[in-house]
Amino acid sequence: PEADEFDVEIKESDLRIDTFCSSGAGGQSVNTTYSAVRIVHVPTGITVQSQDERSQLKNKAKALTELRSRIYNLEHQKYLDEVASRRKTMVSTGDRSAKIRTYNYPQGRLTDHRIGLTLYNLQAVLDGDLKPIIDALSVAENSERLQEAALS
Repeated sequence: PEADEFDVEIKESDLRIDTFCSSGAGGQSVNTTYSAVRIVHVPTGITVQSQDERSQLKNKAKALTELRSRIYNLEHQKYLDEVASRRKTMVSTGDRSAKIRTYNYPQGRLTDHRIGLTLYNLQAVLDGDLKPIIDALSVAENSERLQEAALS
């Protein structure tokens, strides 16, 4: 997709523009006019060149459009990668090692792996007595907040 001028702002000072003779078929005018354009965006290192048109101005405009699109795609990809990495930190992998809680019915045991809590009254928890778990989670969260505040 082509990026509009307002999508990507390119400073003239960030560009290195070279002109050279076009190559390929076209007769003697190809060898005498500097109509081909190469533009290098110095901060990103992206290089674009155009020699399709006979006019240097048209080739420059075409190359700038292509450069703008490539920079837009690069920035968009950086944004998507950053969103994906943030999401990975929030979402668990789903492996067995990433489990939060274990319910062991034969032993009547409940273990919360995040805070290291083990209760041997699984039936009471299943019947709705969640107060011991909630209290332990609150204490763990408060102690984590105090540690973060102490480090700040």
